[in-house]
Amino acid sequence: MTENAPEVLALQAAAEQVRQQLGLAAYNEAAVRELDRYIAVQRAELPAHSPDREGIVTALGCFLGQCLVHAYHAEWAAGPDGSTGVGLANQLFFNPFYLVHQQLNNGEAASVAGFFRSVPQRLVAASAARAR
Repeated sequence: MTENAPEVLALQAAAEQVRQQLGLAAYNEAAVRELDRYIAVQRAELPAHSPDREGIVTALGCFLGQCLVHAYHAEWAAGPDGSTGVGLANQLFFNPFYLVHQQLNNGEAASVAGFFRSVPQRLVAASAARAR
């Protein structure tokens, strides 16, 4: 997806709305830690069958994706299955909506902050695998 594609602009606008609503200064690791805490609160308060759940996952996924884009110089992209996510270094593809959904379902074991911190190691592993 190109940076100025309507889909990307919509993802960025949704991320910016979340950033402002959560009162966060930037799209960085500190913001993802706050997002992680926010998801933990939502997990306790938002029933799995809530009609609001899908919208919350989408909005928070846009924010997480934009944090990946900013922090790791990634880009919004379409995955091999056509899903929307974030591509990094033409080697990795992450679905931030899935990651948010997983933390809502599984709690701290699927922490978005833990995932975010693991991205550099994932990139190194992907580069090493590609070099073989």
